Amino acid sequence: MPATFETPKKKKNSPRPTVWSEFSALAAETGAINLGQGFPNWEPPQFVTDAGIAAITSGHNQYTRTAGHPRLVELLAGRYTKHFGREVDPYAEVAITIGASQALYVTMQVLLSPGDEVILLEPFFDLYVGQIEMAGGTPVYVPLATEGQRWRLDAAALRAAITPRTRAIILNSPHNPTGKVFTRDEMLAVADAIRAHPRAMVISDEVYKYMVYGDDNGDSGGGAGGGGGGALSPSRHVHFATLPGMWDRTVTISSAGKTFSVTGWQVGWALGPRWFIRDVHAALPYMQFCAATPMQEAMATALERADQPYRGHASYYDWLRTQYAQRCAALAAALDAAGIPTMRGEGGFFLIGDVSRVRVSAAYLRAGTPAMPRMTRDWAFCRWLALEHGVIAIPTAPFFRREEEGEGGEGEGEGNPLRGRFVRFCFCKTDETLAAAAAALAEMSRKTAAEEAQ
Repeated sequence: MPATFETPKKKKNSPRPTVWSEFSALAAETGAINLGQGFPNWEPPQFVTDAGIAAITSGHNQYTRTAGHPRLVELLAGRYTKHFGREVDPYAEVAITIGASQALYVTMQVLLSPGDEVILLEPFFDLYVGQIEMAGGTPVYVPLATEGQRWRLDAAALRAAITPRTRAIILNSPHNPTGKVFTRDEMLAVADAIRAHPRAMVISDEVYKYMVYGDDNGDSGGGAGGGGGGALSPSRHVHFATLPGMWDRTVTISSAGKTFSVTGWQVGWALGPRWFIRDVHAALPYMQFCAATPMQEAMATALERADQPYRGHASYYDWLRTQYAQRCAALAAALDAAGIPTMRGEGGFFLIGDVSRVRVSAAYLRAGTPAMPRMTRDWAFCRWLALEHGVIAIPTAPFFRREEEGEGGEGEGEGNPLRGRFVRFCFCKTDETLAAAAAALAEMSRKTAAEEAQ
């Protein structure tokens, strides 16, 4: 008789389906207009694909240096030397990873020990929680405050959350999922909060730094880390590591996938003080031998080319900001017209809509799913929107602490009162896709108004 294979017992905290698996399946099942996951639905610029082809056909197909392809780390060190206003050593202060997600993962593994706490500004990118817990750490939540259509840092709440166990604060600017860009004053408040806590670091997640819109975001421009546009300097983005005394307290994480519409290339990086990057370099060989050599070579070429004039703009980055600002405004107008008021989008490629006043069928509100057994209003709205109106969006419940967690991330608690109120819409889509979504949202609004009038 053939041997019977016995599956291992499930771990205590076996992973369940996620928001991404559920709504990706819904998108495939329904063929709905997808404003869900954050990846562009167009091809990258020609100069980027040309760089990829050239890298493959010119012999860059074998292993390269584990800590990063020499040409790419040297190029990044030169660019960040200008961004930071200090010399960056390409071989001691830069590490190349398989996307920003791996940069975050290896940072957590190197930085955290069991019992360490990591502060998350809520709502937060859901990936952070799992990576913190896999490294033995504990997430601690500090809610962002809301003022009208804006999000703001609650500096007093942040200071109160820091303890001797605090090992890191994750600062994501521009912020996923809210689209908030933290002002220089807010970043200075974060820096002031950790000065009295020598163990605390800041993990600065900057993957959307070339996507900052508008002209009135406080004082986020200027200074060593802000810049006023131009080819090298991301307009009005503040690099946290440039703040006084923060170079040795900051790990800067970024990538190229969002900027160049090549999310599948998976080229990311981490920069920081050499004492930290040394340990990252030591850990990387246990995760992979290297990020893909041709993609690293191609990205070095693309980064150089992007500083040059592009389609009537001073650089590719300036063109990119213009494109996304227009798409952000178009989607905001469509949502507002459909009765879904939006929080102000300042950067990145997401908008948050308030769906608390949109009528959703009670059947959706009652029906739990494997990914959300205890149904929330935002999740029910997104299922209703997909199945009844043909548009995919993402509920923000996964970006808030779980209901069973208290303020510090442990024990019973009601969670954040904003959980269940907001939905995330993605505007890194073609004009045709956004126009189709606007029409579907308008029809949704018309139908719900008619039903309420009956």
